[in-house]
Amino acid sequence: MATDHFKHPRARHNEIKKHQKCPEDNPSPKREASTRTRTRIRIVKFQETTLQGAFVIEPERLEDARGFFARSWCQREFAQQGLNSQLVQCNISFNLRRATLRGMHFQRHPDGETKLVRCTAGAIFDVIVDLRTDSPTFLQWFGVELSAENHRMLYIPENFAHGFITLVDATEVFYQMSDDFVPQSAAGLRWNDPAFGIQWPELPLVISDRDNSYLNLIPGSDERLVGGAST
Repeated sequence: MATDHFKHPRARHNEIKKHQKCPEDNPSPKREASTRTRTRIRIVKFQETTLQGAFVIEPERLEDARGFFARSWCQREFAQQGLNSQLVQCNISFNLRRATLRGMHFQRHPDGETKLVRCTAGAIFDVIVDLRTDSPTFLQWFGVELSAENHRMLYIPENFAHGFITLVDATEVFYQMSDDFVPQSAAGLRWNDPAFGIQWPELPLVISDRDNSYLNLIPGSDERLVGGAST
């Protein structure tokens, strides 16, 4: 009596698998091309600003008839760029009215924090000021428009002051932070301090009493900048 028909189902399954070719054993040209395409895809694009260590970041869009898909954050790629990839906290700022100004905020050394900022609704003019006392761009500023439409982000290293003004109503800003908020280290500089002379696109109509009460910088002796070394 033939015994082949009485083999255990698992044994018969294994025999069948021996005669089946795995697609990876003999990949088609189409599959090889697809693999090469995947390895060439850039997740995000990094463009260093005029202030060393600060970057404008744009997601790489994969577009089709539905719209697009993009990755906004990749710990590995940020680390490969030499950026702080340990972002531990997220915050949202919602602003009802156009011309709402927040800033210029930072945390004093040794509690400095890195920020990754993007606009998830509306639009802002986002501004940073280099507070690293040994930096060649000390007290210089940089500004860029971030919006829900352009999907740009601004990477802000430690020892930078940060602020923005909203360009439309109902604007939402999303922050990723490298460290916890430390109230006793929180500090700020005046938004229109002539020491750095930010060229805002318009004057603020809404600003908090706290932000409006920050004092101008005292060059050479301002205790708010102690320890603000380059990173």
